[in-house]
Amino acid sequence: MPRDSADNDFITTLSGKFPTDMFARAEQSYLEEPRGRFQGAQGFVARPRNTQEVSALVKACGEAGVGIVPYGGGTGLVGGQIAPDGVAETPLILSLERMTDIRAVYPQENVLIVDAGAILATIQAAATEADRLFPLSLASEGSARIGGLLATNAGGVNVLRYGNTRDLCLGLEAVLPDGSVWNGLKRLRKDNTGYDLRNLLIGSEGTLGIITGASLKLYPAPVGTGTAVFVIRDAEAALELLSLAQSQLGESISAFELMHRTGFDFLSQTMPDIRLPFGDQRPEWMVLMDIGLPKGLDPQEALETLFVAAESQGIAQDAVIAQSAAQRDEFWSVREHIPEANRRIGAVSSHDVSVPLGELPTFIARVQQSIAQVGAFRMNCFGHVGDGNLHFNVFPPEGQSRDLYLEETKTIKRLVHDIAADLGGSFSAEHGVGRAKRADLARYGDPAKLAAMRAIKAALDPQGIMNPGALLT
Repeated sequence: MPRDSADNDFITTLSGKFPTDMFARAEQSYLEEPRGRFQGAQGFVARPRNTQEVSALVKACGEAGVGIVPYGGGTGLVGGQIAPDGVAETPLILSLERMTDIRAVYPQENVLIVDAGAILATIQAAATEADRLFPLSLASEGSARIGGLLATNAGGVNVLRYGNTRDLCLGLEAVLPDGSVWNGLKRLRKDNTGYDLRNLLIGSEGTLGIITGASLKLYPAPVGTGTAVFVIRDAEAALELLSLAQSQLGESISAFELMHRTGFDFLSQTMPDIRLPFGDQRPEWMVLMDIGLPKGLDPQEALETLFVAAESQGIAQDAVIAQSAAQRDEFWSVREHIPEANRRIGAVSSHDVSVPLGELPTFIARVQQSIAQVGAFRMNCFGHVGDGNLHFNVFPPEGQSRDLYLEETKTIKRLVHDIAADLGGSFSAEHGVGRAKRADLARYGDPAKLAAMRAIKAALDPQGIMNPGALLT
């Protein structure tokens, strides 16, 4: 019989079966998300230490009909980790923060096996210690946990070369909704034995099970790295520069990030201590590029050669090539602080979209023209242009509060997502669906895909206890 997990009787019953310190009232940190759009319901959090305890918890919640919200680092941007206040029954928050072990490292195989609660930065450090690279990199890597990153198939800045989180995973261990444990922690590149449960769970946002462990791909660390900021003619030139760079540098391009002058204006206004390339001169469009080369090749020379070619073809007008690790960190600090500057300015509407690479300039132009017809808004377009993922955010006129324009949010969001869909794109490139974009999934999702998703959900989780309200209504 369904129970409210905030009911002390239910928690008391569970407490008799588990260590006394596993359960606690959920502190505010479990009830918030980075953008402040959702406020979690007051309830309890469980912090198991191992897969067996997760299994027992899930089985007990299933028997009691209590929902479970898996909680990683809390860094998701679409509310998938938050059970909103006001729901009829408050789910139990299941945090993996105590499951942080690096279980095994196999340098010769380029494999690392970890608990799902391991923080991304810790995984990166473990790979470095083994003289290897785990290439997943994003702004929240100091707090994001690998289980949540896999559950949302996170992207980041290195997708162009290494792929999404899905592409960096060889196998999983997971607890399914009935409490059974799937032992899929394989180190194999090839395993052609039927349905791929790994890829089914990756990106499912905790609605089909709880990831408790992962077998991850490592790579040889590049011997020579180089970073440069290019001033480009326009958004079309970003694609021309990418094509030119790929023809000269092949697969060595790790990151290719588009930045607009508005982002620099916001940084100067909200975080004046951030040192901007090109000083007080703020070009309209820029690209931040990272490359990693094998031994014997000079990355600075490669970037200089690329700029000479780009300049001669009218693609780029200027460039700054990092001369040290410290300068490289300065360049990336600019890119990584743009979202925080956006937050401080206060967006009327934020978007995480992807379109085919060739449609990027068209998308930007159409959105700019359409939003200009709605009002005199400021627009900041930036993101992972190398893989077609743009963060297109809309802000109130200078000197005015976003609160004056919140009635326009739905109109702007619909406009941006309609244009992305019309160009063959997606309303969610890397952030997922969570609770914030369920209506978008219903509107833009392929009917056959949605029907299949519902059938899979019903088959694996017939009681609907796994992250209720996320992804699918």
